[in-house]
Amino acid sequence: MDPMVTAAGTAVVSAMATSAWEQARDAVVALWRRWRPERAEQVGADLEAVRAEVLEARRAGDDEAERALAGAWQSELQRLVREDASMVAEVRRLLEERLVPVLPVEERTRIGKLVMKAEASGHARVFQAGRDQHITGS
Repeated sequence: MDPMVTAAGTAVVSAMATSAWEQARDAVVALWRRWRPERAEQVGADLEAVRAEVLEARRAGDDEAERALAGAWQSELQRLVREDASMVAEVRRLLEERLVPVLPVEERTRIGKLVMKAEASGHARVFQAGRDQHITGS
């Protein structure tokens, strides 16, 4: 599964537990309206139903249930990407511009750990790490 899709599916579910949920939901539904308009209303209804499950999972401290719900939305987004590879850019935009900004700081950090991007050209080297990194030598 594309890491961007994984992060976006997790962010959709995380956003369900925020006060800005309606903004996030509208952004997700808008994505479907642009690419699969015949499914947009159903996606909106599905999001609302899953939100109730997420809120209950959070109340019960059931991290496993929340991870399963995130997995379901990762799969939904992955289907869009499989149908049209250009959707990766749209999913990235959804994640970065609409979902991550509504998340609390601790959730942003968790989502941010899922996606690392780097580009290098020529003889450049890229070093990435999820935490501390110590590089010695040349």
